[in-house]
Amino acid sequence: MQIKIPDIGDVDSVEVIELCVAVGDTVGPDDPLIIIESDKASMEVPATSAGVVESIVVALGDSVSTGDVIVTLAADAAGAQSEPESPEPAAETSAASSPAADTGEAEVAATSPPPAASAPASSQLDIAVPDVGDVDGVEVVEVSVAVGDAVANGDLLVILESDKASMEVPCEHEGTVIKVHVANGDTVQQDSLLVTLEVAGGDAVAPAAAPAPKAAAVTEPPVAAQAKSEVAVAEPASAPAAGTPKPGAPVHAGPAVRRLARELGVDLTQVKGTGNNGRLVKDDVKAFVKSQLSASGAPQGGQGSGIPPVPTVDFAKFGPVSLEPLGRVRELGAQNLHRSWLNVVHVTQHDDANITELETFRKSLKAQGEAKGIKVTPLAFIIKACCACLQEFPTFNASLDAQVENFILKQYYNIGFAVDTSYGLVVPVIKDVNQKGIWDLSAEIVELAGKARDRKLGMNDMQGGTFSVSSLGAIGGTGFTPIVNAPEVAILGVGRTTMKPHWTGSEFVPAKMLPLSLSYDHRAINGAEAGRFVQRLTQLLGDVRQLVL
Repeated sequence: MQIKIPDIGDVDSVEVIELCVAVGDTVGPDDPLIIIESDKASMEVPATSAGVVESIVVALGDSVSTGDVIVTLAADAAGAQSEPESPEPAAETSAASSPAADTGEAEVAATSPPPAASAPASSQLDIAVPDVGDVDGVEVVEVSVAVGDAVANGDLLVILESDKASMEVPCEHEGTVIKVHVANGDTVQQDSLLVTLEVAGGDAVAPAAAPAPKAAAVTEPPVAAQAKSEVAVAEPASAPAAGTPKPGAPVHAGPAVRRLARELGVDLTQVKGTGNNGRLVKDDVKAFVKSQLSASGAPQGGQGSGIPPVPTVDFAKFGPVSLEPLGRVRELGAQNLHRSWLNVVHVTQHDDANITELETFRKSLKAQGEAKGIKVTPLAFIIKACCACLQEFPTFNASLDAQVENFILKQYYNIGFAVDTSYGLVVPVIKDVNQKGIWDLSAEIVELAGKARDRKLGMNDMQGGTFSVSSLGAIGGTGFTPIVNAPEVAILGVGRTTMKPHWTGSEFVPAKMLPLSLSYDHRAINGAEAGRFVQRLTQLLGDVRQLVL
C-alpha cells in the first residue's frame, strides 16, 4: 500500500523535516510516518492504515508535493487479525489486509463500494475542528449535541469562537452521536476531535479511505494545520540534544513559535527547548521571557516596557458594585488594541469632505436599489474612494517587516469595516474592492454586517485586510482618533455628517460635511503623505464621478 502526501493547500511543495519510522517498523493507522513543514506550519503525515514499513521513498530535506508517494506498507498479519476491534471503518481494514496493498492498488479498492453482503452495518466517523486560519486556538462556546442524539447532514454540532469571529461546525453526515470530545469553555486547535458519530456503513467509506489524516478528511484539507506548528514534534536524529543552543547554532522551531519570538523580541538561540529532541515550543519562549523579567526585576525587551500599572482600587467601599465579564471578543479585542497602541507610532490627520453631491446622487439610486433589493449607504462610496487612494498611494496598502526595514507592498485591496455588535466590535473584510462597483460593495456590506451581528462570520471573513474603515455613522461626533489595526499601517475614522456653511470662493453655501480622521503609523508614513492621501480622498468624495475615470 502506498502512502502519499495529502492535500497541502495552496503551497507548491513542503520540506521533509523528520522521518518517524524505519524499514521493518510496524505502524498503526494514526502513527506518524514523516513530518513535513511549509513556511507557515508543520504537519505529521500518518499511516492511515496498519501495516509494516516496506520502503521509505523520501529522505530528510526532500521537497514533496500533494500526491507524492512517501512510504509503502505491507499488511501486518497480527494487525489484520485485530483490525475488526478497531473503530476504523471496515473498508479501510480490508484495504490494509488485502494483497492489493502490496501493489499500490489498495486506495482504488478502498474507494470502490464493497459487495452488499459484506457491507458493515455501521461505522464510526470523527468530526474535527476545521481550518481556523492564523489563530492560536479557538474556544468552544456551545456544544449543541449529546451522546445518543440522532443528527442529519447540516445539523449544528458545536460553535467555536476566536477573538475575531464565531464559527458553527455542522454535521456533514447522518448518524448518531456516540462520543463528545469537548465541553463548553475548552480551547481547541485545528484538527482537534469534536464529536464521533456512528453512521451507516456506506456513509463513511470515502472519508475512511482518503489518504489523509483521519480528522482532516471529514472537515477540511489536512494541511494548513497551524496547531501542528504549535506543539512539540520530534526532530531528526541529527538535531541537537535538549538544552540551550549556542549562539549561531541551528534552531528547531515551527513557524508559530518563530512568529511569537519575533513579536516578543526573543533570540531563539538563547532559549532552551523542551520538545522532543530539543525542539522549541511556545511555552519555552514564554518561560524564557518570564525568567528574564524575574531576573532583572523590571520589564525588558518588549515595547512599552516600564509602564507603571494602574493602581487597584476597592470600589465597593464607595458604593454597590457588580462584576460583568467582558466576553471573549471584547477581552481579546482589548489585548489586540493595546498591542497596536504600544507598537504603532500613531498620528491622526483630520479633514472634512463635502459630500453634498454624493448624497444627492446616492438618494437618486433609491428606486434602483429597491428594485435590486440593495440599500446603498455612504459607506460603499467611502470604501470605494479609499481603494482608489490606496492604488495611488501604495505605502498605505502595505505593512512593515519585522525589522522595520522594508515595506511589504500588497497587490490586492481588501478593506475591513468595523461593525458594532452586542458582543463587541468586529471587523469583517471585503476582498478585492478594486474589482467591485457600488452595487456589489453595498450588497456585501449589508451581508457581512448581518453575519457579524448574528455571529455567523467565518474565519475567512475576518482575515486578509490591508486597510480599515471605522464609521460611526449617525452616532459619530466631529472626529476621533481610531487605533491602527496592526499590521496594517492606516485606518480611516468617519464621523457624523452635519450641515455647515461652506465657502465656495465667492459666498457661503450650506453643505453636507463629513468628518474624516486618518490614523497612520508614522514609522511608515510621514505627515505630508498623509495630507496628500486625505486631500485626494476628500476630492473623490466631493465628486464621485472621478471614481469611474
